[in-house]
Amino acid sequence: MYLLLGASGVGKTLLVKRLQKLCSKDGSRELGEPPPTLPTVGTNLTDLLIQKKITIRELGGCMGPIWPSYYGDCSAVLFMIDAANPTQISSSCVQLLSLLSAEQLASASVLILFNKIDLPCYMSLVEMKSLFRIQDIISCANQPITVVETSARDGTGLPDVLQWLRSTLKEPS
Repeated sequence: MYLLLGASGVGKTLLVKRLQKLCSKDGSRELGEPPPTLPTVGTNLTDLLIQKKITIRELGGCMGPIWPSYYGDCSAVLFMIDAANPTQISSSCVQLLSLLSAEQLASASVLILFNKIDLPCYMSLVEMKSLFRIQDIISCANQPITVVETSARDGTGLPDVLQWLRSTLKEPS
């Protein structure tokens, strides 16, 4: 089980839909127009076929207080941050630090996704890493952490996400 976490409105649902499209058996690698999405209330389960079937459990951003109740059966975490919304930085950082300190996630691989880099007002990877003090977080965390810039809307970075998902399959859970 993979958990997809992040604040409300960061693009989690669109990311999962885009990954599903890229993994579909119809052979099409064209993403086309972004599909419509609605805010996730509760949880969504999505299966992806990447060498083998994996399940991503997307938890709505408003469910932050109860995220820990889903950590038990989790082998990896995708944590999404809106790179175009500076008002979410501090709360996203607190959520990230909280999940990294959770004992149940001590051996889970973590992918930090800075999403919405297609928007003109997005913060660069250098700015985001600086604001989050990513190097300090990585050096103190028990988990292996990978950082990727994405645009779930236009597909930028999605091949890197798929590669990370594949790499987590090789490691014992």
